[in-house]
Amino acid sequence: MLRPALISALALTTVLAGCGGANEAASKVKNDTSGSNTSVTGEAAVLPAAAGFTAREVAPADTDLLELYRKLHSAPELSFKEAETSNILAQELQALGFEVTTGLGEAWVTEKAMHDIGEVKPGVGGYGVVGVLRNGDGPTVLIRTDMDALPVPEQTGLPYASTVRAETWTGVESPVMHACGHDVHMTAWLGTARTLVARKSEWKGTLIMIAQPAEEIGLGARAMLEDGLFSRFPTPDYNLALHVAADVPSGSVAYASGWAMANVDSVDITVHGKGGHGAYPQTTVDPILVGAHIVTALQSLVSRNTNPLDSAVVTVGSFKAGAKHNIIPDEATLLVTVRSYDDATRKMLLDGIERIAKGQAEAFGAPEPDVTVESDYTPATYNDPAMTAEAMSAIRKVLGDAYVDERKPVMGGEDFSNYARTDAKIPSLLFWVGGVAPQKYAEAKASGESLPSLHSSTFAPDYERSIPTGIEAMSSAAIALFND
Repeated sequence: MLRPALISALALTTVLAGCGGANEAASKVKNDTSGSNTSVTGEAAVLPAAAGFTAREVAPADTDLLELYRKLHSAPELSFKEAETSNILAQELQALGFEVTTGLGEAWVTEKAMHDIGEVKPGVGGYGVVGVLRNGDGPTVLIRTDMDALPVPEQTGLPYASTVRAETWTGVESPVMHACGHDVHMTAWLGTARTLVARKSEWKGTLIMIAQPAEEIGLGARAMLEDGLFSRFPTPDYNLALHVAADVPSGSVAYASGWAMANVDSVDITVHGKGGHGAYPQTTVDPILVGAHIVTALQSLVSRNTNPLDSAVVTVGSFKAGAKHNIIPDEATLLVTVRSYDDATRKMLLDGIERIAKGQAEAFGAPEPDVTVESDYTPATYNDPAMTAEAMSAIRKVLGDAYVDERKPVMGGEDFSNYARTDAKIPSLLFWVGGVAPQKYAEAKASGESLPSLHSSTFAPDYERSIPTGIEAMSSAAIALFND
């Protein structure tokens, strides 16, 4: 059950995303220069009454880990271009005694680039890292981090802010920023590896640490799986990952049991018509009119075709047509995002979009539209309930029951879901680590103002508290699963 004192004051639309659909609300809460305004150590801080909770005391992370975070933040790399980032993480695993393999996904990425854009741009590759540590007989636990940043210009004003500009894997130049917390993920991941090595006497089994490229474009997990992640290396009994949350106070953890994040599909609809002069519409077939009716009719998929107890989203994010006031164009293009949890609902929505688009065109005497569903979709993330209960029980023992809260699933997407969707059907869990300094959380709650979301140019996580909390939570969850 959600504990209102901790979570419910801010919207539970998660800011993960995609991670495929973050809440992009701007914030009037100013960032300080450290990303934190709450002490890491000392007595637990009692925040203003409006906050409704007490900030958890958090032991500091190692100084070199915090330095690594700042280094990663200031030198972000885009999807399928994570050369230096992957090299840093691989070297760290090697120093800990892991058997390390780099370059996982190279062949798949090369083929994908040639298919999609006709060439492999400089620096593009498969930068997946796999580290294997064997510690006797026992379960195999995989812990994933993602590495890539976003084409976002950083505006945090932090002393370690990114000034990087780079080309995407398809060749579009852009500023680059770790605006989705992957720098927190990587640092907590490495801290977890160190902790589990130091505590080897407390668990038995095989630990697999993977650093995944290209989560932001939903392709990195697939690239690693296609390159033999579960055939060249031990097949996990459990998959684990975490994600920083921009609406949860640092020092705490949130999770969903069962469905956690959504299927994310993209659909392109090209409506064909017959253009002409805007003063003589009777001589034309207006694709804008047809498109407008398609937009309206699509809403019935959620309101009238989806079971009210299920969840679905159909959003037309782009409608492009024409170039002048008095010209009816020949065509209109609609770009649609489609979100769902279970596969039956997904199929109903995608089939319904095609049916409605073609039906509306026929009703207006327009040619049949082109409806294209992108093949590279992000599957829904399902947190195995039994695994989730066991992991969260262990985390509660470490963090305290007041700082571990269940939340509702969200409509963002995460390609971590792919690791559970192989023939092995491996139980998996992705949980959220709070990323908001408690004082900022309290101020925002008291004022009603929004905090910077993930993917925002002003997102600055409270890394000094988020990283050690992530390490504590992930390490305790992994040890519990090893001892299952």
